[in-house]
Amino acid sequence: MAKAETIRSLLREGKGRISAGRADEVAALILAHPKRSPRLMECLWDEDPGVVNRAAHALERVTRDRSPVAAAILESWKSSVLGLLPEATENKLRWHLALIVPRMVLDPQDCRRAAAALQSWLEDGSSIVKTMSLQGLADLTAQDESLLSVVLDLLRIHGRSGTPAMRARSRLLLAQFEKPRKAVLK
Repeated sequence: MAKAETIRSLLREGKGRISAGRADEVAALILAHPKRSPRLMECLWDEDPGVVNRAAHALERVTRDRSPVAAAILESWKSSVLGLLPEATENKLRWHLALIVPRMVLDPQDCRRAAAALQSWLEDGSSIVKTMSLQGLADLTAQDESLLSVVLDLLRIHGRSGTPAMRARSRLLLAQFEKPRKAVLK
């Protein structure tokens, strides 16, 4: 990477605002140099929707393996990211946040706050936003079991009446929730 390239300049590269561009390269850079993570995180609030979307893509990649580096980044930005949930409008930002937020260590109040945002996104026009919101809601139940009955109801409803992607994801998630119960019954 040339010295003149900043994280923002790397994230500006891409064909169209939902293109991944060099987001995977930025994710690798952050994992190798975690002290540069504030530059990535600041891009989630950029005025350029393409930069915002690619920053969300990169952050999702950084947090995917749930490494100590990723956990530290998420912990230091938790309040800001939770505050971003209700104001996020870009589809790619939303679907990545739906996956990222449950990877944070949240208290029950923060889980409910995140769940409320994800539930509102079930009305989004984008099938992938709705599908990833279901995934995020299911993932949140690991931290707040009080969400479980609502999430199971949503999965059952959207497993019958959602988009094809929502129906498929709901079936998979419901099967995962049922596995431990079947194992206990044996």
